[in-house]
Amino acid sequence: MLKAKAIALLGISAAIVAGCSDGSVSQPEQVAAAEKPAALVASDVTTLDGTMLQNFVGDAANGKAVFAQCSACHATDAGVNKIGPSLNGIIGRMAGTVPGFSYSAANANSGFVWTKEKLNQHLEKPQRVIPGTKMMYAGLPDAQKRADVIAYLEAPN
Repeated sequence: MLKAKAIALLGISAAIVAGCSDGSVSQPEQVAAAEKPAALVASDVTTLDGTMLQNFVGDAANGKAVFAQCSACHATDAGVNKIGPSLNGIIGRMAGTVPGFSYSAANANSGFVWTKEKLNQHLEKPQRVIPGTKMMYAGLPDAQKRADVIAYLEAPN
């Protein structure tokens, strides 16, 4: 009998709490939604540090040295895909289109062209530019090093 009263009381309490709801999203759901990054529009080339590529002169020789960390996953030779796609001819190429490479849906459907400015933004924090990318690289915070890598990618020989 005591169990039945406890169960009934619990049911009534649940009904009262449910009746008090205003239909708003709970705080944990709001936090989870806020943590999901929004995809950037193709024309957005802003960086987190506020720098603009045009304010830097890239040094391809320095860029080659910085690119050494990228070479574990990427090659600059045409048709050579590793864990990541070949970066040969990346500037001016539509994102997610290297033949023979299996891109994430996020990358394949990103809908932008790799300009030098977009590369600068992407190298700073890849997951910000393409949320859901398979690329696990955290990013290159140094704007000069990003400019150097981009200069190297323009002419990797």
